[in-house]
Amino acid sequence: MLKGLYTAYTGMINEQNRMDVLTNNLANASTIGFKKEGATSQAFDDVLALKIKDTSESPNCAKRLGTMSMGVKIGENYTDYSQGSFRETGNTYDLAIAGNGFFAIEFTNKAGETSTKYTRDGSFTLNQEGYLVTEDGDYVLDEDGDQIKLNPLLDSVIDAAGNIYQGNTIVATIGITDFEDYNYLEKYGENLYQTVDGATEREATAQIRSGYLEMANLQVVSEMVNMIAITRAYETNQKIIQTYDGSLDIAVNQLGKLG
Repeated sequence: MLKGLYTAYTGMINEQNRMDVLTNNLANASTIGFKKEGATSQAFDDVLALKIKDTSESPNCAKRLGTMSMGVKIGENYTDYSQGSFRETGNTYDLAIAGNGFFAIEFTNKAGETSTKYTRDGSFTLNQEGYLVTEDGDYVLDEDGDQIKLNPLLDSVIDAAGNIYQGNTIVATIGITDFEDYNYLEKYGENLYQTVDGATEREATAQIRSGYLEMANLQVVSEMVNMIAITRAYETNQKIIQTYDGSLDIAVNQLGKLG
């Protein structure tokens, strides 16, 4: 077998995965509070080094690495939780988090089941009953995990600590939840996150900015440049396969031909 064919093939698969992640980022460039994703890859020597240091097997026993492939292996995707820029809206119920943390949302799925999800999207509004809700109608939770109900006939003021004033009275405090390790968060969809086993909450030190929204933490120009680089890398691997194909064609149809 010609290992170069398989090496180029794995390179194309890896670039395809990178392109999928990048195009998803670009599709969400205007999504409030979106956190971009990235993709990693592992070369054969990286996998070999990890296997050599693997202590799960007896050190006195012979180890098998498995099927050797000199190509590249798709690694894990990751999420960049760095803060995005703020856009001023002037709407009191548009909220942005300055620092680490998430708004807690009482999410209701299509089956009517409720659970707590988390988001950085602070484009909230009041519904007809006076509850503070997301654009999809899910309830925003306060610091005690309860729904926030306000008087829609009164003006509201929200300070940096998340306290909501109507008149001179604090009627509710918006809850901000932070976690020890964001690796225990996963994207749920609809711009929401959910926890997985092992997630540990910690005290949030972030502040709230009323009248602002946090934009996606990506630069469209940078993503477009990366897209060009990925396309060129994919085409390079494609040309390698075409070269091998031409060489095999010569070897099979010409070199063995009798004069």
